Amino acid sequence: MCDYSLQYVASRPAKVGDKLVSTKFSNSITGGFAAVGEPNVAVCLLPGTEIAFEKEVECEHALGFFSNWMPGKKLGEKVARFRQVKKEQPHVHHDALEFPSGQIVLLTCLCQGQHAIVLQLPNAPRTEEEAEEQKRVAVVA
Repeated sequence: MCDYSLQYVASRPAKVGDKLVSTKFSNSITGGFAAVGEPNVAVCLLPGTEIAFEKEVECEHALGFFSNWMPGKKLGEKVARFRQVKKEQPHVHHDALEFPSGQIVLLTCLCQGQHAIVLQLPNAPRTEEEAEEQKRVAVVA
């Protein structure tokens, strides 16, 4: 899925093997992933999508205005699973990464320019509820 604030940004669904880069999109208040070579197209991930980063993941500091002169916070992680948080709150960021340590980080908090690859998409839905969730995500993206 692509976060609510990317509704005016061109987007496409992720595919296995996609090479991604973390970015901040123009005309948007959020960040996410673009495909390498397609900087103005958001790549939307389904919940459960697994990705691997080239290097240790870095996040911006809580006070974003320091990001121009302070390096990002390294998480000590290189793989993650995409998920959504706070789905009951319509006007907050939902797109997040969950790391093996259990730490959850919003996509919009990732430092720009980090490279990752899509390792695996989620399995086909096993229940009607899962099918509806994936259908809802696809329509919004």
